[in-house]
Amino acid sequence: MARNLYFIGTAGSGKSTLTHAFRTWMESQGLDAVSVNLDPGADRLLYEPEVDIRDWIRLDEVMEQHGLGPNGAQVVAADMLALNANEVGRVLEGFETSYFLIDTPGQIELFTFREASRVIIDTFGREDTALVYLNDPALVKHPSGYISAILLAATTQFRHGVPFVNVLSKSDLLTPEELEQVVKWSLDPFALYDALVKGDVTPKTSLDVSFFESLETIGVYKRLHPISAETLFGFEEIYGQVQQVFEGGEDLRPD
Repeated sequence: MARNLYFIGTAGSGKSTLTHAFRTWMESQGLDAVSVNLDPGADRLLYEPEVDIRDWIRLDEVMEQHGLGPNGAQVVAADMLALNANEVGRVLEGFETSYFLIDTPGQIELFTFREASRVIIDTFGREDTALVYLNDPALVKHPSGYISAILLAATTQFRHGVPFVNVLSKSDLLTPEELEQVVKWSLDPFALYDALVKGDVTPKTSLDVSFFESLETIGVYKRLHPISAETLFGFEEIYGQVQQVFEGGEDLRPD
């Protein structure tokens, strides 16, 4: 039975790059995977998807047909994903593979906040689904930015209601000191709180420890797993996290 692995994150967080790199890494490990592009506005991709939503919906055609600008057309195109979900699902059923690596639209709100995403996940198989959420290093290296990222990730998790793997993409762009600090924040909410009150906190953004404790209690305060699509750093750990979600830790790689 194939598993669905959705790559979700803000614009520029590296979803398409990671989709391509993780597919390459999986193949090097003797694992089979199929790449799926769900971004109808993608100009160029680093990989050649076996299933491409642009075969059904293209942003430029939506703009022309509906007389819309890029922003309006992106919203319409995102909603059109639901109309084509069954047909795309039937195409996926024709593949014999272990994983579908699903690259989501560039703007996170086009997938996370539109009802079409629920239709897509249900049609492709909710019980066989996990999210890989990409955090942008430029945002999370500051305490207030890290909190913003936590809240956005929590919103994404609540909206989709499926297992969730939290990654720090492009970790090679951070200095060793910055990387160590960010990972520490993800492991210890009190360390993040201390950094916040000592750093860029203002009266309007002041928070107490109970806020961080509540995030940890409800399960949205998750460890960040650093990765790099350039060096393939951290991919073994991400694969292990995914296997923990789907197989209880059992490795699917051939002996």
